[in-house]
Amino acid sequence: QVQLVESGGGLVQAGGSQRLSCAASGGSISTRAMGWFRQAPGKEREFVAAIGWSAGITYYADSMKGRLTISRDNAKNTVFLQMNSLKPEDTAVYYCAASDTIMVATTTSGYHYWGQGTQVTVSS
Repeated sequence: QVQLVESGGGLVQAGGSQRLSCAASGGSISTRAMGWFRQAPGKEREFVAAIGWSAGITYYADSMKGRLTISRDNAKNTVFLQMNSLKPEDTAVYYCAASDTIMVATTTSGYHYWGQGTQVTVSS
């Protein structure tokens, strides 16, 4: 059973940057696809970014493309999400997710383990 813990959230001004981390325990992420999702109040959880097991494959949500970089350090069992040029509409709880497979997915059904989430608030 993989446990995921996100960190790095907080309050940031519009136009600023934030780097989220997702530390995994209870199992290696080295052969797993990993993803980030977010959920704003009153909205469904939506895809943000995903990365393949070798980091050679990445996907980004169109709404945030160009402002995101997802990366992974398999040796440290950690995944990162660098977010730049943040906007107030990026305010949400950001969740890390791990798959049981190497298949990269952009939907929640493609992931089997979830963290508790970290709040990102972007002020205008």
